[in-house]
Amino acid sequence: MNAAEGLFWLARIWLIAGGFVAALFLTVGIDRIDEDARGAYVFRPLLIPGILLIWPLVLWRWWTLESGRFDPNSRYRPVRAAHGLVAIVLCIVVLGTIILGLSVRQHWPADVAPQRLTAFGEVSQ
Repeated sequence: MNAAEGLFWLARIWLIAGGFVAALFLTVGIDRIDEDARGAYVFRPLLIPGILLIWPLVLWRWWTLESGRFDPNSRYRPVRAAHGLVAIVLCIVVLGTIILGLSVRQHWPADVAPQRLTAFGEVSQ
């Protein structure tokens, strides 16, 4: 088996597993974790391509919601804690970029004579 055959085999296994997860989740799981999806059967086929690709994330999310381990208040807490530090770092990076851009200014060489460009349709001799 060469590398291309191995990659296609892995992709096939991934999509087959995703198909099983999609079938199980869209028939049983989505009604249990999302009350707005109950009885809404028209949009479910639209979810199939996404579930085929990210089925491990769908399984993990389904498990956390079913087991009651999902805490919506703590979901964004680590991200919000980093906002202040990220803002300071971005300010320093932008300021450093501006200073570096102004200090490393390129100068046109004085010994190069300018060349006249031809207008559209003219032939240069």
